[in-house]
Amino acid sequence: MAGGLFVVLLGILIAPLPGPGGVPVIAVGLMLILKSSFWAKRQFIRAQYARPKWVYPFRRLMRKKPEFAPVFWQQALRAEKIVLKRPRRRLIRARKRLRRYFRRLFR
Repeated sequence: MAGGLFVVLLGILIAPLPGPGGVPVIAVGLMLILKSSFWAKRQFIRAQYARPKWVYPFRRLMRKKPEFAPVFWQQALRAEKIVLKRPRRRLIRARKRLRRYFRRLFR
């Protein structure tokens, strides 16, 4: 639990720096705390019922074999959806272009 608290504090110190450096560090610290604290597990389950879309990525990252790339891709798409209007979204179009390219390449 102490290690998790240290990592969270480190993430808070890193957070003001440019870029998203603090957010993943804080998430890792919270996951360490969650693994070792009964109280944190109860709070996590309550949050899971209240906001399942927010908690699901953390659940995927805490599996025995976590899927890092799909989780980060899904969160990038969600962030793009929140920030940009429909005509300016680029990630979805880029994914579709890549799929078409690889389908043609491997036919």
